[in-house]
Amino acid sequence: KEDVSLKDFSGKCVILAFYPGAFTGVCDSEMCSFQDNLAKLNDSNATVLGISVDSPWANAEFASKYNLDFDLLSDIDRDVVEAYDAKFVGLGGIDGYTSANRVVIIVDKEGIIRHRWVAENPGVEPDYDEIVSIAQSLE
Repeated sequence: KEDVSLKDFSGKCVILAFYPGAFTGVCDSEMCSFQDNLAKLNDSNATVLGISVDSPWANAEFASKYNLDFDLLSDIDRDVVEAYDAKFVGLGGIDGYTSANRVVIIVDKEGIIRHRWVAENPGVEPDYDEIVSIAQSLE
């Protein structure tokens, strides 16, 4: 287990991409869309971090299957989804089950949150062009 902190990315824009679960249709599409935009984001000195409540092993398999070149972080204890108000209760109709909601938070190189997008429901994806544009504006 390796802890990750925003301080590890000082001087970079960080895109926190919370997603409900690996190997689920919309999440697969979302993470692949971040991968498709990764070169533009990296050119803007932005780092993408995918965050879910899945295990590190599930996230590793997920990243491998889709050739994701950014880190997927496991928040098994749900501390991060709580801290960023990015939780979703009842995913898939499972009463009381807490996962991450689909939330995108863009943090500038000084550590200030500059953008927050929250899905109205887990089936909605963010506007990737808008995310790239915001990251480029923070370069």
